[in-house]
Amino acid sequence: MRGNATQTRVHYKGKEDDFVVIVESKEAVQNWKTDKSIPLAQVVDGWKIFITHKQGNTGILDTASHSTLENEFGTHKDDDVVTQILEKGSVLESETHGRDGVKNDSQGARVAH
Repeated sequence: MRGNATQTRVHYKGKEDDFVVIVESKEAVQNWKTDKSIPLAQVVDGWKIFITHKQGNTGILDTASHSTLENEFGTHKDDDVVTQILEKGSVLESETHGRDGVKNDSQGARVAH
């Protein structure tokens, strides 16, 4: 991702781990909660369910395994799990920044020859 952008996540604190789903926007989640006829595809961005290894909403995101989902939600079907996370989780928005800093250290006078 380049440039400044807002990333919106839904964080769900489970019994064994923390789960995160990336969504289009806070408004999309709120609209879906009031109108379930809105397709989940218009709410969820990427269709991946992540775990943070008990690091809250700021941990490293790893893809959740089927067994992890099965243990927490009783199913590993993405639609069912995402629905539960959206209904029970909390929406968090964070500002992401583009790549900062030097892109190529070997350029010009920045490197001693």
